[in-house]
Amino acid sequence: MCPAINTGYQVTIAPGAYVCEERLQLVGEISIGSKTIIHPGASIIAEAGPIFIGDGNLIEEQCVIANRFPSGIDKDQMNQVVMIIGNNNVFEVGSLCEALKIGDNNILECKAQVGRSVTLTSGCVIGAKCSLTTNETLPENTVIFGSDHQRRTMPDRPAVHIYFSLFFLVKQATSFRAAGPNSITNNNTF
Repeated sequence: MCPAINTGYQVTIAPGAYVCEERLQLVGEISIGSKTIIHPGASIIAEAGPIFIGDGNLIEEQCVIANRFPSGIDKDQMNQVVMIIGNNNVFEVGSLCEALKIGDNNILECKAQVGRSVTLTSGCVIGAKCSLTTNETLPENTVIFGSDHQRRTMPDRPAVHIYFSLFFLVKQATSFRAAGPNSITNNNTF
């Protein structure tokens, strides 16, 4: 059990997922899919409803994935809203994702921000330091980039190299376990 996990909440970690408990913040009902990697210092906050994270996602350091109540809304009057994150998405260092629906093979680059009213379909890339808070559904393979948030469409989905990260992480975890620290547990949380 991660010390950062509040025991009053339900967190499910699928076999094959790797979750580093160092500086990790997990709040609420969260389901983490197989082969998903969560780096140290990430925060996943499910205040307004559960968060379901699919398989093969990469959530890097200082990344925040949050299903929060909208500001100015009476929390007692609002129904739970589910956040669903598909498969093989990458959330790079310092990114913030509040989008309730995220398809597959998307990339949020370093310090990118996606608001609650945005829907990411599949194959989208939100560039470094780009912020998207409008009420819209991005078409597949859309790229948002640059200081003026330009847009273009890629002919193919971005290549997501999650399996290289998974291989490296498993190798490091095995070496770390062999060195003797007690911070690696059987439920793939280390």
